[in-house]
Amino acid sequence: MKKLALTALFAAAICCSAAQAQEAKAAVPAAQTPAGPVAASLTTPANPADVASVDAIIAALYDVISGPAGKQRDWKRLHSLFTPEARMVAIGTRPAGPAAASFGARAMSVDDYIARTTKPFSEAGFFESELARSSETFGQLVHVFSTYEARHAAADAKPFVRGINSIQLFHDGARWWILNLAWRAEDDKLALPERYLKSR
Repeated sequence: MKKLALTALFAAAICCSAAQAQEAKAAVPAAQTPAGPVAASLTTPANPADVASVDAIIAALYDVISGPAGKQRDWKRLHSLFTPEARMVAIGTRPAGPAAASFGARAMSVDDYIARTTKPFSEAGFFESELARSSETFGQLVHVFSTYEARHAAADAKPFVRGINSIQLFHDGARWWILNLAWRAEDDKLALPERYLKSR
């Protein structure tokens, strides 16, 4: 099983210059707001309960990718949680080599993620759950560090992998969206710090 494809989730950071911050004080035409193009281009309506809060959309994210071997995931539901332009980014180590970078980031669309995980999910169980969470909020923007652990069976005593899902979300006035998701798994050289093992 490809760890980068399976150890699932979260986000890239969005930055504004001081000039952009000043311009943001002016009213933005409705056609240019995030809700406009997002609402127009989304083809899969979300279950309102899935996108009513930050808690709800993160719970839906973990739930939709989890299941026993061979269980067909509800990929339409997964699509409904993300903006059409969203990226899912797996971060991990590269094989050692004289000219190779030590770490890599595989950026995927939601469809890319589905294509890469459909076969592995058909062959092995995958249950990912949230262990702890820390969040930062500014207006309609929320950034969540969600500590995850994954098991091959829901009843397994120990997870086979843990890591951080970095999730970037925003609220368009009607619902929550996942803008981007990036994740990094623990390995023998990188352990989860204590501060990410409890919610704060």
